[in-house]
Amino acid sequence: MPDPRTGIPAAYGGVEPTQEWADEIKRLAEARNAVILAHNYQLPPIQDIADHVGDSLALSRIAAEVEADEIIFCGVHFMAETAKILSPDKRVLIPDERAGCSLADSITADDLRAWKAEFPDAMVVSYVNTTAEVKGLTDICCTSSNAVDVVASIDPDTEVLFLPDQFLGAHVKRETGRDNIQIWAGECHVHAGINGDELTAQSDSHPDADLFIHPECGCATSALYLAGEGAVPEDRVKILSTGGMIDAARETKASQVLVATEVGMLHQLRKAAPDVDFQPVNSRAACPYMKMITPAALLRCLTEGRDEVHVAPDVAERARLSVQRMIAIGNPGGGE
Repeated sequence: MPDPRTGIPAAYGGVEPTQEWADEIKRLAEARNAVILAHNYQLPPIQDIADHVGDSLALSRIAAEVEADEIIFCGVHFMAETAKILSPDKRVLIPDERAGCSLADSITADDLRAWKAEFPDAMVVSYVNTTAEVKGLTDICCTSSNAVDVVASIDPDTEVLFLPDQFLGAHVKRETGRDNIQIWAGECHVHAGINGDELTAQSDSHPDADLFIHPECGCATSALYLAGEGAVPEDRVKILSTGGMIDAARETKASQVLVATEVGMLHQLRKAAPDVDFQPVNSRAACPYMKMITPAALLRCLTEGRDEVHVAPDVAERARLSVQRMIAIGNPGGGE
């Protein structure tokens, strides 16, 4: 019987990420000819067992290129959908289909249709953190690392509808200086909860630290304000995607870095630069959906071949075009 709290069958409950577990995961993956992909926000044992770790778009592009029958996507549901969009002939599984996303859920396809009706001549730019149906109604997708370039590539006289993240949208508007951009009022509840007061307090108590800030964070504007006021040297404030954080970690000369994003990111940063002290701006910034992909859930997925992710072929075809248009502008970006 399933555990009433988790829905995971009792046979998989309480699974610890031991060497025996790791060996069994590898054996099952090989038997299924499956590749295991893990997002940067996953639990450390899930990241460590994966064949590839990264941000969602980079992983989806890897999925499209690898020789495998199955893709096991350890992340949230829209990420697995994106992998299916780019790999329509492969079977895509997510270890727990309930792993959703507050940001992706902040706008539905019906919401977007109604918004487009208000601005019929506008171009729709959607962050990759959206459902397949929303991507299918989108003109051009973007990532946090290339959102500014994507919007800048659009005729300056054309209205832009940017969705769903209001903080990334504010960053794009600030960087492009564009007045004709409408921004959807969505947010990732985890990133929105990393606020300016926390960032200010942390930077005051760690005056020599670099600041790595994800543009989805509620504190991104505060970080730029601190730099503008001289409270933090401008060259120490870096607004970065998760992929950009890895690159910056390898290059930083700082001995300590304050990180404003989901805490799972710290595992990869510490592996990339073990001599740097990476500390979270908010140690409580953990996404409960990301953490649903447990050692038990991954074992169940590989043992039973569940849960499969499906995207209707017509939706996938339209969504694929929005991603391809993004790549065609010359900067596909590192992902969210």
